[in-house]
Amino acid sequence: MNTKTMLRTAVLTLACAYSAVPAAPAPAPAPAAGNAGDWNKDLLAWRAQRAQKLSAPEGWMSLTGLEPIAEGANPFGGADDNPVHLKGQVPAHLGVLQRDGKTVKLLPLPGGFPAELQVDGKPAQAQVLHADDEPQPSRLTVSTLVFFIIHRGDRTILRVKDTQAPTRVQFQHLNWYTPDPAYRVKAKWTPYVPQKTISIASIIGTEDKSPVPGVAEFSIGGKSYTLEPIIEEPGDTQLFFILRDSTSPKTSYGAGRFLYADFPDHGLDQPGEVWLDFNRLQNPPCAYTPYATCPLPPRQNWLKVELPVGERKYHEGAEGLAER
Repeated sequence: MNTKTMLRTAVLTLACAYSAVPAAPAPAPAPAAGNAGDWNKDLLAWRAQRAQKLSAPEGWMSLTGLEPIAEGANPFGGADDNPVHLKGQVPAHLGVLQRDGKTVKLLPLPGGFPAELQVDGKPAQAQVLHADDEPQPSRLTVSTLVFFIIHRGDRTILRVKDTQAPTRVQFQHLNWYTPDPAYRVKAKWTPYVPQKTISIASIIGTEDKSPVPGVAEFSIGGKSYTLEPIIEEPGDTQLFFILRDSTSPKTSYGAGRFLYADFPDHGLDQPGEVWLDFNRLQNPPCAYTPYATCPLPPRQNWLKVELPVGERKYHEGAEGLAER
């Protein structure tokens, strides 16, 4: 066989081999103005930043408690007889959380507050505590614990963090799928005029009303899909997608994942385009701690397609809330 014939045979062999491989989703235009290396570098930097934020002294991995605050007087501290019981090396009795509707006051016991209890870096005194839905939430500290008042639906809760929580100090790494630029897609943006409002259920059984500014329509593998984002907080400049795909609960967290995306190119109230990089899919906080209050994907955001990119299960054996 001469050289020309050999080359022709090799080309035909390669062509047949590639034709037998299932087609991947059509790649989006080259990331970062044609520089795929920059896209990958930015993605890896984002991953590192995410791990650092999750495992920070007051990150999600430091959560150790989620204590309901009942109407009326709620003594709290380390002793088992406290209605609001705090785990860890803390004084047996710290004070009283007096709840009236959504308002919570910090009150002393007859002996006063322990010297180590602080509110916003100052010795504790009788005062109203500001919750997480107010501009400056009150931050209480004692020993290695940090705690806050949070509102979820009609519930008022004490959220407890421990800077020395085992989940935090023993953290090593997150689990990720292999990056794939084919899952960075340009979506058609159609605004809802006026915006609609939907109920978002949470992992603890509450529901909150959230504004939906529009819908993003995109294609993967030649099929079209839609996702509805919410605006997480007033004044946000990113869309917040709460979704679930067909990798759940097999290799990704059972309750779903989160994705943030910049606003569409022409703003929320005009038709346009929005980039969705599914390589930045991230687990909700409830994937790391049983004390989170994560929102769950609305049914219209359950995608019948696999998105094998972004963050995988943190605990490979965990199923998560697969059927919620």
